[in-house]
Formats: sequence, structure tokens, C-alpha cells
Amino acid sequence: MALPASDLSKVADNLTTMELGAVLPKTAEVRDGHLYIGGVDMVALAKEQGTALYVFDEADLRYRMESYLDAFRSRYENSDIVFASKAFLNKAILKIISELGLCLDVSGGGELYTAAQAGFPMERLVVHGNNKTPAELEEAIVGGAGRIVVDSRIELSRVSEIAAKHNITQDIYMRITPGIEADTHAYIQTGCEDSKFGFTMREDWAFSCIKDALETPNVVLKGLHMHIGSQIFAMHSYREAIRVMVEMMSRIKETYGHVIEELDIGGGLGVAYTATDKPTSIDDFADVVTTAVKDFCGEYNLDLPRLLTEPGRSLVANAGVTLYTVGILKTLPGIRKFVAVDGGMTDNIRTALYHADYEPVIANKADQPRTEIVTLCGKHCESGDAVVIDMPIQTPEIGDIVCVFATGAYNSTMASNYNGQPRPGIVFVKDGQARLVTRRETYEDLLARDLG
Repeated sequence: MALPASDLSKVADNLTTMELGAVLPKTAEVRDGHLYIGGVDMVALAKEQGTALYVFDEADLRYRMESYLDAFRSRYENSDIVFASKAFLNKAILKIISELGLCLDVSGGGELYTAAQAGFPMERLVVHGNNKTPAELEEAIVGGAGRIVVDSRIELSRVSEIAAKHNITQDIYMRITPGIEADTHAYIQTGCEDSKFGFTMREDWAFSCIKDALETPNVVLKGLHMHIGSQIFAMHSYREAIRVMVEMMSRIKETYGHVIEELDIGGGLGVAYTATDKPTSIDDFADVVTTAVKDFCGEYNLDLPRLLTEPGRSLVANAGVTLYTVGILKTLPGIRKFVAVDGGMTDNIRTALYHADYEPVIANKADQPRTEIVTLCGKHCESGDAVVIDMPIQTPEIGDIVCVFATGAYNSTMASNYNGQPRPGIVFVKDGQARLVTRRETYEDLLARDLG
């Protein structure tokens, strides 16, 4: 794994922090040259809590959740927002989404366990995964999970057997692969035909499996589920996929006499990772989705189903930032300038995986223009270990506090202990107060499971 060749023609944009637009958390501001979020000085916070450090703007989180609820329910009353916990998960955010009335998508036993430990209402859970273990299925069913998204015929049988063992009738969705290729990175396309997820529509396989679900004891087919991918900017893919799903609902009613009461259209709305990104707004996304469901249900003479959508990235990405301290400066003439920070691929794997772009600033020089092009490299033993590749930043010096924006989604949940690196702490900031909600790992934590 290596970095892509440096673009030597790239020039700095000379933007100051507050000119970076949609990548900024809602409460970001500059005071006396320092970056503040939630009324908290990021430079002082970094020195107090240490770096690398994840920081979330709680007001931003709440604003986006409330925006989703309003955008959908003002257009489509019988709708629910299901937070995709794979994007970011700890007890603090679960308390917020529970308070605001969102549902929760979990994709593994650990996520389910975290929800239970946080006291999240289990009837508001949607349980995902293409290979849920029997143990995970039993935990979900016995725990009272509201919906289990069945991903295969094998899993359908497992759910039925476990539910029967406990004398439970389990509500399920069937995940359908609609055959729509979203305009996004190939690694995060999930609705195309060549996908490990769901029941394929090729050779009418998904439709034939619906009959199996309807005849399987101890389960009730409440709804259909789709998900076409992540970080999607082109909304036409949603309308096309919803048409496929509603047509399937119509065929199920006509052929089997069964009414699909719920439709989960997944998530995937794109976010701004760079100042030039122009993602679709939550309002416009809601308008496209709800209009499509109404249009096609009208065309097929179907009652409107309960409508669910599963945002993750678009709720938390721009609410979160990561703080680092500059440790080493190294210029390779005619190649690139490296600025080494005390983190890297262990706290942000997306750059190594996708060569993802982010906007960095120096938090203690936040009012200054970004005059240099640098690569923020990590401290780990991989050539491709970088947080930001060839992006503008203010003139860096050893000891500076770097803030990388839009790191709220997937960075924490995909973090690792490579090279024995403890995972960062997580701080929520609001109204001038900083609240440590997940402590930094210690070296002792790294050995806690080691039996010697």
C-alpha cells in the first residue's frame, strides 16, 4: 500500500477556516486565531485531553437528527429515521437518538449489546448483516428487536428455528438487491447485482423467496429493505430503486395476497468532505424519496407503507472532527511535504482504503490563509498511512494542533490498535462545555484480553 503520486501542479487555496463551508460543524467559529467548536477552544481541549482526539459538536448532531425527522414527517407522516450505528456508536449518541425518537440500525452483536446497555428501546431496532451468527440472531430475537432484516434463505430458516425455540413470532424484512448501481466508490456500492448483500432479483430469485418467507413459521414478513450504497450525490438512483421495490410490493400483493406494510429504503446520502463538494440537502433527499414512494404506490394502486430511511454518515460526519499534534516536518524536494501527526490509519482508515479527501486546518492558526500543500501522514509502519493527501493548510510548525474536518463517520468505529496504538478518546462539546464520553484507551487496555 502506497500513497498516490503527488500532484505537483496543485496550489494552495489561501482559504481561512471559516471559508471552508459545508465541511464545518454547525457551531464552528474562530476567536483570537483559534478554532472553537461548541464554544470550546480546540487548542486548549487538545492540550487538556491529548491527541489524537475525536470531537463532536452536539448541537450539530441534534440539528441534523431533527432536520431528518422534520424533512420526512412533514412530507410523509408515517415515516421513521433509523440511525445507522455503524457510522458512529457509543452510549452518549444512543441517549440523544433515543431522546429524539429515532430508531436504530445495528449490524452485529456488539452494536446490539451497546444499544441494550444504553437502555435503548429494543422495539426500535432494525438488525442487519449478511452473516449474522446464530448467537447474534438469538440475542436479537430474545432481546426483543423490532425488525430483523433477513439476508438469505439460510438466515430465514435460522430466524424461524430460534424464534420457535423461544415461542416468539419475529417481524422481519427481506433485503432485496434492486440491481441499481449508485454513483459512488465501488467498495460502498451495495445495491448492484454483484453484491454479497440481500436477495438478488436475477432469474426472479428474490420473488420466489418471498413465498418461502410467507410460509415460514414464527416469522411475519412486515417489509422490504433496500440499500444501494453510501456517499451518494445522484438522487435519480433512489427513485429508480424505489420503483423496483414498489413493483415488487405490487407483485407480492397480486400473487400471494400479502400486503407489505413497511418499506426501508436504506441510507447513503452523501456529505461534504471537501469545500468543493455539493451534496444533496436532507430536504431534497426527503423530497425525492417520499415523492417516489407516493408516485409509484399511486401507479400500482397500493396503500402507502410505513417508510424508513437509515442515515448514518449524513448525521454524524460533519459534526465530528479529529485533533492531532504535529510531531515531524519533512520535505522531499520535487515530491511532497510531509507533516507527521500523532495518529493516522488507526483512527482514520478511510484515506488508506479509498484515498479519501479531507479538509485540514491548524487550529491555533485558524484565521490565517492555507498557503501550503502538504500530506498529513500518520505515525504507523505503512507507506500508505496518511490522514490527508496533498491538501492545503496553514504553514505548519512542530507542536501545532491540526484539526481535520468531517471525520465523524466511520473513523471511530473502524479504528484499530495497529502498532499497539491506543484508540482516541471521544469528547462532545456544547455551549462552552466539553464532556468526555469515551475515554482514551490505555496500554493496559491493549493487554486486557491477553492471557499470557
